[in-house]
Amino acid sequence: MTTLTSEPLAPLLDRLFLQAEAATSPAVARIGHEERQRLMHSKTEYLDFYSRMKDLWLPVSRETGVLLYMLARSTNARNIVEFGTSFGLSTLYMAAALRDNGGGRLIGSEFEPSKIAKAREHLAEGGVNDLVEIREGDALKTLATGLPASIDLLLLDGAKSLYSDVLALVESRLRPGALIVADNADHSPDYLARVRAPGSGYLSVPFAGDVELSTRLG
Repeated sequence: MTTLTSEPLAPLLDRLFLQAEAATSPAVARIGHEERQRLMHSKTEYLDFYSRMKDLWLPVSRETGVLLYMLARSTNARNIVEFGTSFGLSTLYMAAALRDNGGGRLIGSEFEPSKIAKAREHLAEGGVNDLVEIREGDALKTLATGLPASIDLLLLDGAKSLYSDVLALVESRLRPGALIVADNADHSPDYLARVRAPGSGYLSVPFAGDVELSTRLG
């Protein structure tokens, strides 16, 4: 048995995914499709846009969660950075891997206070809160300082328009062979162009339909 597949984490994840599936947001429902696409790709209005979605969970899929656990375990990750903690489902998967690796540190960033409070509750209930630090605020500020010298795994799952910017913040600390998982990366064409470009320093492939998996070459 692993931390991921045993109590208290396994039943907690089942319950949280059911809650996520049932969640609705009247504020988001009132935004038209074209306006939603514009806001999603804006580098200036992302805080307002995602504050309207504070009631939506926006989690990774169960399959992506398992992928994160497997990647962290197989690389014996000790230092993980997460952009876009939300209610903490992806965080639980990666923290479980740290626990089974023998320990480590996960630094997350989330600007919505109500989501941070719930994420911390979930991490405590799952018994992995001692491995996680969630920084409150805009990731362009919270992840600009105080990161580990060597990062093993980076998850990008916040404002899609900022994927390239967040990568630039942590790039110098990504160890050779570090993995980057970008969820819903098809909404961030500039990020995809960056990591897929020849000579970019990355090897990158689309994975599982809505995920881009990249590795830092050096």
